[in-house]
Amino acid sequence: MLSRVPVIGPIFALVVIVSSLLVVSSSQSLPSNATEIFTDVTQPAGITWKQFSGKSPDRFLIETMGGGVGFVDFDGDGLLDIFLVNGGETPQGKSTAPVHNALYRNLGNRKFEDVAAKAGVDRISSYGMGVATADYDNDGHPDLFVTGYPACTLFHNNGDGTFTDVTMKAGVKNEGKWAASAAWFDFDRDGYLDLVVTNYAEFSFDTPKKCEVNGVRSYCEQVAYQGMPITLFHNNHDGTFTDVSRSSGLAKLVGRALGVVAVDVNDDGWTDLFIARDASPNLLLINQRNGTFEDAALDAEVAYTADGQAKAGMGVDAGDVNSDGVPDFIVTNFNDQYHSLFLGAKQFPFRDRTVASHLAALSKSFVGWGVKFLDYDNDGNMDVILVNGHINEVIESTREDVKYREPPLLLHNNGAGTLENMRERAGAAFRSVFVARALSTGDFDNDGGTDVIFTTLDGPPVLLDNNVGQRNPWLGLKLRGTKSNRDAIGAKITVLAGNRRLVRWITGGSSYLSSHDTRVVIGLGKTPPGKPEVEIRWPNGNTQRLYGLQPNRYNEVVER
Repeated sequence: MLSRVPVIGPIFALVVIVSSLLVVSSSQSLPSNATEIFTDVTQPAGITWKQFSGKSPDRFLIETMGGGVGFVDFDGDGLLDIFLVNGGETPQGKSTAPVHNALYRNLGNRKFEDVAAKAGVDRISSYGMGVATADYDNDGHPDLFVTGYPACTLFHNNGDGTFTDVTMKAGVKNEGKWAASAAWFDFDRDGYLDLVVTNYAEFSFDTPKKCEVNGVRSYCEQVAYQGMPITLFHNNHDGTFTDVSRSSGLAKLVGRALGVVAVDVNDDGWTDLFIARDASPNLLLINQRNGTFEDAALDAEVAYTADGQAKAGMGVDAGDVNSDGVPDFIVTNFNDQYHSLFLGAKQFPFRDRTVASHLAALSKSFVGWGVKFLDYDNDGNMDVILVNGHINEVIESTREDVKYREPPLLLHNNGAGTLENMRERAGAAFRSVFVARALSTGDFDNDGGTDVIFTTLDGPPVLLDNNVGQRNPWLGLKLRGTKSNRDAIGAKITVLAGNRRLVRWITGGSSYLSSHDTRVVIGLGKTPPGKPEVEIRWPNGNTQRLYGLQPNRYNEVVER
């Protein structure tokens, strides 16, 4: 079905395409006997892959920190597929079978098939960490960037179900570095996606560090590893990239960087970066619009705790948790430090709402990793999901209140930024314990309810199907840039529905080692029936207002 929607502004025409293949009506989606918010569907979906860490007597820290996951529609059939990054072998940690990544193709019937070998993305030469997916050359096919040590890998999507390793040609190997997360974003607004890579620490399999807990060989603390600078690659529009880390100012920012999210912090139309760092101060990098960035984390009061300590930051995400139209940030940290919630402001500093939101009490004993804002019930308020898991198995010999395997958290937002643990209603997975790491969100069954997948160390991923997102009306948007980057990463979306003003962003990166559905689902809650008004500020700065978008389905908006 093709419909036209009025556009305010002379620059663009708008075509909104609603594909019947992408729509599942809310009345058909929720089983009548459903009682859980999320259901673990990993096994019935046919997902059997397991992560391999290379765990060894050497206790290399890298063994504790993988592996990545991303939702991505690699074959363009309108159904989200799943890419999973494996770790790798270590000198004394060998696998009985070849270590391989997985690419699970969505078959459309809640079943998945691993096609990684057929697609050519099952093997990499490095120890794998995370994934960032995006269409970096604007050819209509999402590509895969895989981080790791001692190099990264870029797989170009050929558009026929296969990929080609173009790492050397593209110039993004990031050689000799332990790369963790990565984010695609267009920092100079030229219509092509650039790439930022968070490098963690100086590392070598040739020099294991030796630490003990109660006489037992254990993993050393992160401070035993010297941090690394961040890498920034500029897209040259011809399939190659130039390392602009030094000229951009990022090369001087040495620390143990992990999570990254790209979002317009100060609403000037240029994408900025928040980088979570481990026992190094967090970074809030403001785009200076001239190819350089300035760190404003101290002014925003997000670099350190109030007593001047750098937390052990792992994952990070941005979203509007208090509905004021300004991006807020959540950062996962180590046990006893609390995960952090910072409310953004038009002027610095940000407001630390970690304690007031109840996040401190809910996360005190946990080591957090992947994290995402999501409106799981589509009531219009951004909730939080995050996953936890300790580093050291021996922790339970020294602490009764801290465990090695820890539960994920689903936290409901009451609309004012106060969070409630939904453990009893969230589903069986939230009453179980895992050594979880990466976390990705996306609507794999196209019913308007945001689904979740997270990885576990030396175990299978966990795929969670959302049972309740369809109870409230929602608006789905798939933006396709033509003058802006094709994925519209960096776009700001404002929805006027009834008396509510809802703001969302298409971010780059976010969470930990993960990539996500670039479609946006805006929950409309109990707003009066009707068609909401939508304003889109594209990544190149141009703005459009749209009318007539259909709720309870995905609307594809093409920039003209």
